[in-house]
Amino acid sequence: MSGTSSTKSEGNELVFVALGGAGEIGMNLNLYGYGPPGEERWIMLDLGVTFSDGWPPGVDVIMADPAFIAERADQLDGLILTHAHEDHLGAVPYLWDRFRCPIFATPFTAHILDRKLAEPGWEDQADVTVVPLQGKFTVGPFELELITLTHSIPEPNAVVIRSPLGTVLHTGDWKFDPDPVVGDVSDQAALRALGDEGVLAMVCDSTNVFAPGQSGSEGGILDSMTEVIAECPGRVAVACFATNVARLETIARAALETGRQVVLAGRSLWRIQAAARENGYLADVPPFLAEEDVDSLPDDKVLIVCTGSQGEPRAALARIAAGDHPRVSLGHGDWVIFSSREIPGNETAIARVQNDLVARGVRIVTSRDAFVHVSGHPNRDELTHMYQLVRPRIAVPVHGELRHLHEHARLARECQVEQAVVAPNGAMARLAPGPVKVVDHVPTGRLALVGGRLVPMDGNLIKERIRGVWHGVVTVTVVVDDGGLAEEPQITTLGISEDPEDDPVVAAAYEAAVNAVRALPPRKLAVDDEVREAVRLAVRRTFRGHLDMKPVTTVHLVRI
Repeated sequence: MSGTSSTKSEGNELVFVALGGAGEIGMNLNLYGYGPPGEERWIMLDLGVTFSDGWPPGVDVIMADPAFIAERADQLDGLILTHAHEDHLGAVPYLWDRFRCPIFATPFTAHILDRKLAEPGWEDQADVTVVPLQGKFTVGPFELELITLTHSIPEPNAVVIRSPLGTVLHTGDWKFDPDPVVGDVSDQAALRALGDEGVLAMVCDSTNVFAPGQSGSEGGILDSMTEVIAECPGRVAVACFATNVARLETIARAALETGRQVVLAGRSLWRIQAAARENGYLADVPPFLAEEDVDSLPDDKVLIVCTGSQGEPRAALARIAAGDHPRVSLGHGDWVIFSSREIPGNETAIARVQNDLVARGVRIVTSRDAFVHVSGHPNRDELTHMYQLVRPRIAVPVHGELRHLHEHARLARECQVEQAVVAPNGAMARLAPGPVKVVDHVPTGRLALVGGRLVPMDGNLIKERIRGVWHGVVTVTVVVDDGGLAEEPQITTLGISEDPEDDPVVAAAYEAAVNAVRALPPRKLAVDDEVREAVRLAVRRTFRGHLDMKPVTTVHLVRI
C-alpha cells in the first residue's frame, strides 16, 4: 500500500490500543484502527484468557473486558489469531458473540479454534478463514501478511499490517530458534525484506526482556532430557504445557532412546496431539498410550506426560500428587520432571504440588537441576537482533508487565529506534500521522468466568465473594407482625464461629437484632426495608466491634 496517494489518507489516523496483555502477561487483546477519529475501521489481533491462581475464590478463567470494541462491533472487520495458545485465543468461545466478526487463522490454530467454538455451539455460525502459512489477505482497510516465527506451539505468526499511513509489524509470541523440532525456523529473510521496505512501528513481545543472551533451542533439550530419564529406576512423569507440541516430540524421542513408552495423562494433551497429527505434526512419533495402560507396563518402561506444570488443582499432576488420580500413581523411586517455566503468580501452587509429590517419595527435577526447558519467548539478544532486522521507526512493547514494557522501551532506544511508547491497557497510541502519541484512554477491565457466567472483576459478585472469604457470612431470619417480633430471630454464620450455638459474639448479635426491631417506631416497623436495614446494621456492627470483622450480612424478613 506504499503507493496509496496522500489524499486518500488525509484526515485519517492509524491507532493502536491494547485492552489486555499490555501491563500484564496473558489475556491478550490488541486493536488496530484506521480512519477519521471516532470513525475508524478496526481489526483485532488475538482474544485470550489468563488463569486464576486461586484468587478470587471460585474464579478459574479471566479475560479482558472487550466493551470498548463491542460497542463498535459494526466497525470491527475481523479477528486475526497469531497462534493457538490460550492467552491468545482462549476467550473466543466466551466473547465472539459480542462481535460476530470474521476470524482468520492458520490451519493448526483454526483446528484448535473449531473445537472451542463447538462448546457454545458457534461452529456453524462463525466465519473462519483458514490462512496458509506466509499467507496474504485483506481485512477492512488493512492488507495483512503472515511471517513465520518460532515459539512453543506450531504455527506462530507475526502479522504485517499495511495501511495507507504505514506498515506495522505485530510480532505475537516468538523467539529465534535454529532447531525448533516442530515447524520451520523463523523467516529472518522476510523480516529483513520488510525492514528494507520500511516499517513504521513494531508491536513486540516483552516477556524475557530482562533475560540476557539467547533463550535457547528446543532441539538442544533432547540429549539432556534423555540423560535425566535414563537415570531414573522407576516411573518417570514429565509435566509440560499441553500446547508445546515440540516438547511432546522431544519427550517422545527421549522415551524411545531410553526404552520407555509414552502415556498421556490429561484431556488437553490428547486434544492437542490429535490436532497436531491431523495437521502433519508428530508424524514420526509412535501412537501414545492411554492412562489405563500404565499398570500393564513395568515401572522402568513407563514415561507419563501430564498436564499441571503450573500447579493447577484440577490437572492430572495435582491429582497424582494428592493420590486421588483414578489410574496413575507415583511413589518411591519415581521421578517427576517439570519441563516448563514458573509463570509469575503460580509459585505457591507449584510448590504445593511439588511438596505433595516429595511426601510420596517422588524425586523432583526442574530446569534449575537440569536442561529440561527452554522459553518460547525472546531473550534480550534476540530482541536486539529483531530490531536490527526490522528497523522500525516506533517501538510499542506489549506482552509484559509494566516493568517489562518500560525496560523494552529502553532497549529499543538503545537499538536506535527513533521513538518508543509505553501504552498499557486502554492507552490509545496514534502511530500516524505525526510523532507517536497517546491520544486517548479507553475503558478497560477484566471479566471473570463464575458458574458459567461472565461477571466484572470489580463488580458486586466478586467483591462480596472476596468479602465473604475474608470476613465470613451472616444470615439473620426475622419474623415480625404489626406489633414487632413474632418469633425469636435465627442467626446462621459461615466462616466466623467454631461453634455458633455456644459463641458469646453470636449471642450478642442475637441481642442486637432483637433490640434493633424493638427500637423501631411503628411507621418504620411497617416498612420491610427499614426493618431489614436496621437489623443488618446492628448485627454487622456487633461482629465488627467484637471481632474486627465486617461479614457479608443478609436479613431474611418474614411478615405475618
